[in-house]
Amino acid sequence: MLHSALARAGWAIVAIALLAGCSEEPGNPVSNNFPPVLPPGGGGDVALLEDFSNAQVLPANNWWNLQVTNAPVDPNSQAIINWISGRTADNPDRRQRLHPDMAAPPWGIPYIGVSGDEPLTRVTFTSYASESDAGAPGGPEGYPIPAAARTHANFIENAVAGGNTSGDRHMLIVDRDNWILYELAKARWTGSHWEASCGAVFDLKVNGRRPEGWTSTDAAGLAIFPGLVRRDEVVAPGPIMHALRVATKATNGYVWPASHEAGDTPGAPPLGARLRLKASKDLSGYPADVRKIFQAMKTYGLIIADNGGNMYVTGTMDPAWDNGVLDPAFHSLYADDFEVIKLGYGATMSP
Repeated sequence: MLHSALARAGWAIVAIALLAGCSEEPGNPVSNNFPPVLPPGGGGDVALLEDFSNAQVLPANNWWNLQVTNAPVDPNSQAIINWISGRTADNPDRRQRLHPDMAAPPWGIPYIGVSGDEPLTRVTFTSYASESDAGAPGGPEGYPIPAAARTHANFIENAVAGGNTSGDRHMLIVDRDNWILYELAKARWTGSHWEASCGAVFDLKVNGRRPEGWTSTDAAGLAIFPGLVRRDEVVAPGPIMHALRVATKATNGYVWPASHEAGDTPGAPPLGARLRLKASKDLSGYPADVRKIFQAMKTYGLIIADNGGNMYVTGTMDPAWDNGVLDPAFHSLYADDFEVIKLGYGATMSP
């Protein structure tokens, strides 16, 4: 299909040991030492952080790819921004800065590119079995999990081989040949089989929203991969052409394109709400790579997809990130630099 256009990263780049001495806050500078390892065999080439910068991830009219430059501001925008900022009558000047949730291992979320003949492995779902996908739509049961994920760190979020038992442990797998995305949360190799709290499969060629009320590996019921800040897109020519994933400290219900709620905190934004960096924000003083990321926040916005670190923008677990640049740049932006566009905007524009 489109796969002759996909630049392939080749063999996986995998850390053979966890990085030590990292701060607990995502985004702090860490070593970029990330020695390459050839993973054991599978169905074909396995590529950690494969270059998909030339690929169309979901149709152009998908919610992740929806331009919101001219979208109307929600009437409750300022109240939501005030809530995110933590402002109260006793502390009316409080501000909430932006954070880059991306760095070298163990920060950020990795993803894996696999070939269409990677063997499928059945996954046992421990928490949301009724809302999990056993396999690809219309296909056999199973997820194309590379054998290397059992023994090598950095195939799974939190950078522990086989997933261990703590953290969100997202595993994102892109079948490059069939253009299907497989996502697992709390993934773990037990020694005999793979288990996860839930799993969701997305055909990246079509607009497939989760059933109403269903979760995914994200609290909002959305796919994670399409909203990541990825290094391959940052260094490629041209703009980033999709919205970015962001978390807030709590949420209140959900709006389209989300399908699932994960809280009812009064005053909090709903999952699926979209923040847009104000057009008036001057980006000229930032490095080119940072300007590209921030411009995407103006053109496509940030979709609130999870509860977690407040105003943490999710990117990849990649040693190529320079957090000496990212951290101060992101921290220079505050929630007040954003506005909330009309809740549910675009629901009539794409499926």
